[in-house]
Amino acid sequence: MAQTTAALSIHAARAIAEGTHGDPFSVLGLHPVGAGWQLRVFVPGADALVVVTDTEIDAKPLSGVPGFFTADLPGRVAYHLKASGHGSTWTFEDPFRFGPVLGEMDEYLLGEGTHKRLWNVLGAHLITHEGVEGVHFAVWAPNAQRVSVVGDFNVWDGRRAPMRRRGPTGVWEIFIPGLTEGTAYKYEIRNLDGAVMPLKSDPVGYGSEHPPANASVVRDLRGADWQDGTWMKTRATAQTVDAPISVYEVHLASWKRAPGDRMLSYDELADQLVTYVTEMGFTHIELMPISEYPFDGSWGYQPVGLFAPTIRHGTPPEFRAFVQAAHQAGIGVLLDWVPGHFPSDAHGLGRFDGTPLYEHADPREGFHQDWNTLIFNYGRTEVANYLISNALYWLEEYHLDGLRVDAVASMLYRDYSREAGQWVPNRDGGRENYEAIALLQNMNITAYGDCPGIMTVAEESTAFPGVSRPVDHGGLGFGFKWNMGWMNDTLSYMQRDPIYRKHHHHQMTFGLHYAWSENFILPISHDEVVHGKGSMLEKMPGDRDQKFANLRAYYGFMWGHPGKKLLFMGCEFAQNGEWAHARSLDWHELEGEHGAPHRGVQALVRDLNALYRRTPALYLHDSRPEGFDWISAEDADGSTYAFVRKGKAGDAPVVVACNFTPVERRLRLGLPGPGPWAEVLNTDAAIYGGGNRGNMGGVEAEAVPSHNQPHSAMITLPPLATLFFQQAKVGASGDKT
Repeated sequence: MAQTTAALSIHAARAIAEGTHGDPFSVLGLHPVGAGWQLRVFVPGADALVVVTDTEIDAKPLSGVPGFFTADLPGRVAYHLKASGHGSTWTFEDPFRFGPVLGEMDEYLLGEGTHKRLWNVLGAHLITHEGVEGVHFAVWAPNAQRVSVVGDFNVWDGRRAPMRRRGPTGVWEIFIPGLTEGTAYKYEIRNLDGAVMPLKSDPVGYGSEHPPANASVVRDLRGADWQDGTWMKTRATAQTVDAPISVYEVHLASWKRAPGDRMLSYDELADQLVTYVTEMGFTHIELMPISEYPFDGSWGYQPVGLFAPTIRHGTPPEFRAFVQAAHQAGIGVLLDWVPGHFPSDAHGLGRFDGTPLYEHADPREGFHQDWNTLIFNYGRTEVANYLISNALYWLEEYHLDGLRVDAVASMLYRDYSREAGQWVPNRDGGRENYEAIALLQNMNITAYGDCPGIMTVAEESTAFPGVSRPVDHGGLGFGFKWNMGWMNDTLSYMQRDPIYRKHHHHQMTFGLHYAWSENFILPISHDEVVHGKGSMLEKMPGDRDQKFANLRAYYGFMWGHPGKKLLFMGCEFAQNGEWAHARSLDWHELEGEHGAPHRGVQALVRDLNALYRRTPALYLHDSRPEGFDWISAEDADGSTYAFVRKGKAGDAPVVVACNFTPVERRLRLGLPGPGPWAEVLNTDAAIYGGGNRGNMGGVEAEAVPSHNQPHSAMITLPPLATLFFQQAKVGASGDKT
């Protein structure tokens, strides 16, 4: 026998009508009362209500509480409701007749903060519950007095769909029958003081409205028909330190625009971008953040919808199709992931339930002074679980191949960009953020453990030790780290007039002092071509021809240097102007006679990628010292450099020689082996826009020691050029074959 519920209190009914009741399911719906069952329904705007079972029963309005009705039913029977008012009649299911959806194990894991796949239980899910189709909503708001789901379906009235609190978990849930995919919704939250908060988007929402609208949107992630099995099975070998990795960094909204300046859709990008990246020989696409964000000018780095691919380019299934197209072309897709901060927009995570829930209460810990954003409270178990689950979500639901984690340095140090007195030391009095370190370690453990073959990359600008060292060896557990020091040093050198470069010769060699301390990626990213820094071409000194020659020589040096490669879109064809997020790249610069040098740089990057990918000596030991030796690192007066790259025994070595002056050099170059050495790439070749000066396709090594090498050859080193020489194939013994 069902336990008898207390008789309906007029105070409880008024609290429901006022939207202040914290436990609406204890009042609304069907309840045993005495020997029978009483149905209680609140329908604002209704003058009359009929309960439809096998028969129709007129509900009784509750005096003094407009819109509140009761009806006595013969038992716990299925029913639906028919209301009338203001000249209209409408039929609907009562959300308060349905039981909970979340199970005991979900409740336990949510309470413990260890639910790795948080998106499977929180957010909005299209389900069939107790035989009825609809949407299940669940949200974490532990300090709320009351939480409601609002949308067009209930005229954004927080009194109509207040949610059920799930005990001590802090989670609220409700099943609303009849809702479908595409439904826009938010949460109306009443804080502990009784004040109604600004409407909040869903922290685990799968979709969003088009900005500037910002409601969450119900999206169906079920039934994905992935056809990228071949890539998924083999990607592990394409993403190790032993593999050639060349990344094309892309801001989807400004890579290219459709006629009328419209952003391309995921479907269009699946065709145009994937085709272009394939033709250019890059191995990976890295997407600047596509987690939903409100402000275009943040480029995605201030996300609000961490679980929603931005609707700017299409729906979640269309984004999946984009990833699949890349995989079918043999291209990996990396996502720029932003766990370091979030914006303070009213509809976002800030003071989500009226308290600093996701962020720190103390602004010395919880407010980012550089970006006017909020910082996650990494030490709160539920927040760490939220972020780690989000990382796993992108890898599992969208088959992404890795995460590039933004602004890691800002997470690692409590005093990052803060003056004395503006930060809170850790428990030992130091500046390291132990909680953020633990979060990153656990994220990497989870990502690599649950998603075989993925890669994670840290944008970390300090000398924090062990960023790409395994966690069980005391590291952060990333697969790779951006080499920001190499980028800053070499760009500083390249921006100087060649007459002064001899005084800064070490800037091009210093990176080799620490090149093996991490698994490095050499990044020329969006940050280098924006905010007044000028384009890559404009950084280069000299007249127009010399600018192009300098840039070609630099790219040659970069592709020859140990480390995986990353190049931001537009840099591959030497765009003249700075990148601007609100418009397309300047593709027109490739057209006509004036576009010849731009096409030359583009062809060079294509050929550098091809050479890199087919030449084990150039990638196999990118992260190990046995793959590199200096031949000439001391010629400061001549501003020349030469080094050898080596693979495994039997792989033909490659010698890279660079001249960063506008003067042709004729010099004897030491070589590590005898016989012919083919000039396999010359950045001064005519096809790249150069003067076509070089060595007639190759040189013959003589038994004349030079540069501490047993052999040497006289070479022509063109002005502002980088040359690649590859020895004829060698056997395992090192002998020429």
